Amino acid sequence: MVGKDEFVQCIKDEILEKLSLRNRYNFLNINLMSILKPKYMNFLREAQNFYVKFEKRNNITHTEDFYQWIPEIGEQGLITRVNPFVDAGLNLQPNGMVAEFMRVLATDFFDPQLAMGMGATVLAVNPLVLHHENIDIRLQALKELITGEKIGCICITEPERGSDAVHMLTTADEQEDGSYILNGEKIYQTNGTKADWAVIYAVTEKNNGNTMGQFLVDTSWAGWQAERVNIPWTPRMHVGKETFTNLRVPKEYVLGGPGKGREHLFEGLNLERLGIVILNIAEAWNALSHAVIYCNMREQFDQAILKYQGVGFPLGDQWAKTMNLTLAALHICQIVDEKLEQHNGTLPKQLNLALGANASQLKSQSAKLSERVCYECANLMGGAGACDNTLMHDLLGISRIQEMGGGTRQIQQYIMSLALRKIFKMI
Repeated sequence: MVGKDEFVQCIKDEILEKLSLRNRYNFLNINLMSILKPKYMNFLREAQNFYVKFEKRNNITHTEDFYQWIPEIGEQGLITRVNPFVDAGLNLQPNGMVAEFMRVLATDFFDPQLAMGMGATVLAVNPLVLHHENIDIRLQALKELITGEKIGCICITEPERGSDAVHMLTTADEQEDGSYILNGEKIYQTNGTKADWAVIYAVTEKNNGNTMGQFLVDTSWAGWQAERVNIPWTPRMHVGKETFTNLRVPKEYVLGGPGKGREHLFEGLNLERLGIVILNIAEAWNALSHAVIYCNMREQFDQAILKYQGVGFPLGDQWAKTMNLTLAALHICQIVDEKLEQHNGTLPKQLNLALGANASQLKSQSAKLSERVCYECANLMGGAGACDNTLMHDLLGISRIQEMGGGTRQIQQYIMSLALRKIFKMI
């Protein structure tokens, strides 16, 4: 990748060529080949080969609007691999959280902002998987999102509520025909201004999470308005502020009526947070791949700068931390996959409850890891890590906001402190 034509190239051709997508994938594969089962390693390589060819065929510079790539990526089954999606007429193999891990790794190395944007579509997919009830329009929406025909978003966060996902102000008023009228505002929704389908949470009584409902919305309907929020750290990713003005949701689009929304929201939260963990780890590996290649090629005083302790030692530390967290996340993903297989694609309630603390632990630590690894790698690359000649500037930007998304750092700390109290009471 090289920046826009009006800016100069800062890194010499020899190093840029070595920093190719294929070479960075090779670095990742060497690290993972001994810890992955063959079917997952093979799937990772297949996804990587697609992206290498896709980048070359389209002369991609990673300054483009990445939303235009999503239909072709969806055709390859690379939007999500959490499920096989048999109900939607598909049978994606392999599938599960480990397969999703591999999909995200391949996608993030190709384009970090794309990987994050597609993750928001996955958040809209998950409720439809659990609550389509074989209703045609829900199955249609599910298939369109999985195959990349349409883009999705999920509307939880509100301007005056932040990470408080329960005490909402957006209202849902039931009508005689079983439809609902939504009024209110949401904000910071990834893909908000690009979404074709949205999953919206609203309450029949303000500030009362026990009255929450879950609704599928076609964003072409009257009453939906989305405005773009400027997030300078992710300039190519569309983040929205949504306003609902007498937005009517027909009965068949109601995924969960009042009283069901809160349960539906939290049933998928752990897997969604594991998805964020995976993304954080992918960003760290992506940054490491850049820094390791660069620091082996960049010379100072007639030798590679990696040989200097001030470069090689801290880079080795970041590598170790990334590998350790990868092993932890991989272990949890394997446990989840085993339980999903044993229980027909649904996590047992007790496991899901226990997983809450683990998901928060991993989300908290992986967000810190991503921020620190991306910054340290950019710092060790000097000016080459700060300019736009590589994807490092994207990684720096995204890693700065990862502690906010999916529940802030303080929310994760609150969940973990509650878990410690529960454990104490069990002693």
